[in-house]
Amino acid sequence: MSNPPIASSTNAALTVSDLMRGRWALTPATAALLAGNLAVFAAMLANGAGLWHSPNDVQLAWGANFGPATRDGEWWRLGAAMFVHFGLVHLAVNMWALWDGCRLVERLYGHARFLAIYGAGGMAGNLFSLLAHGDRAVSGGASGAIFSAYGALLVWLWRERRQIHPVEFRWLFGGAAAFAAATIAMGLLIPGIDNAAHLGGLLCGALAGRALARPMSARSPAPGPARWAAAAALLGVVVALVAALPAPEYRWDEEQKARTEIREFLADDRRIVERWRTIIETRNVPGVTFEELAARIESDVASEYRDSFEQLSALNLDPAAPSANALEILKRYARMRGDASHALAEALLQNDPQRIREALEALRRAPYAAQGDTPQRSGGDPVKDESLITPPS
Repeated sequence: MSNPPIASSTNAALTVSDLMRGRWALTPATAALLAGNLAVFAAMLANGAGLWHSPNDVQLAWGANFGPATRDGEWWRLGAAMFVHFGLVHLAVNMWALWDGCRLVERLYGHARFLAIYGAGGMAGNLFSLLAHGDRAVSGGASGAIFSAYGALLVWLWRERRQIHPVEFRWLFGGAAAFAAATIAMGLLIPGIDNAAHLGGLLCGALAGRALARPMSARSPAPGPARWAAAAALLGVVVALVAALPAPEYRWDEEQKARTEIREFLADDRRIVERWRTIIETRNVPGVTFEELAARIESDVASEYRDSFEQLSALNLDPAAPSANALEILKRYARMRGDASHALAEALLQNDPQRIREALEALRRAPYAAQGDTPQRSGGDPVKDESLITPPS
């Protein structure tokens, strides 16, 4: 890979601070990253995200980094998470740092090298975050990638320190180092700041910066074998991180299936309750027999709950999954309601008032018993209509 110098030997008077100024056209990659982050945030707002904070389900839907999901094959989240911000403050701080520091890094390294540093460091930072937080946190934001740019900046400034005016070197190197140190210190004091991603991005950005450094002029130090050593070290860090990641506590795809089935069951349950109300209303229709009521209860209520129970039971969800407890409760609820509905249908066919009472009470208790609670005396559950005990006219 060729490394054209930033300035020729005859233009050595060009200072680093000169590179910080100029038109946006000179830093198209930084401008594109800034625009991309803003566009994703706007799209998230239009799809349920909050201005100050986004619910986890919205964050995850847009590609936030999350251990069970990422390690279950969704490795694209390592890159997508760099564009997912959890609120306006989070976005504003990161975009200020992106605009303030990355323009200079792009001009020092060139467009392609800068994007490589930004992307590789950001994804490596997200790997560090996975290792540090395991399955406990949903993370995102451009800060890990921005830290990688600052790591590359520090390496470049140190390498070219003999060609930079001492005052300018102290200002730039000290400012970049102070920014990194202050942000990491804040992460130790303020919950929610992902220091693992920051430190990982800083380290990997420094390694990538050393591997991809572009000379400032013809008088810059020769790259030497340190370039290849840095590239090998970066690769080694990434491989070690992936190898060190523990297995997820549960399968994310199974959790997603469970959430879908739970949503569908709750919708089905509302429809079944409405059918039950309709059956109750037909109780007072002249000419309706217990046999007809029993047949409708069996087909429209009992069989529906049996089918729902079988669908919920078919899910292979690890007990550690977030939806595992809710799934078990709904399975018990569907089984109880299905059994009680079937018992009510049989009791109606046999015209047995005592068994009808028992079946109605079992139907009423099901929502509470499934959760291990004591049934309440009040409520709008239509199965409490004991007019079914009296034979229809």
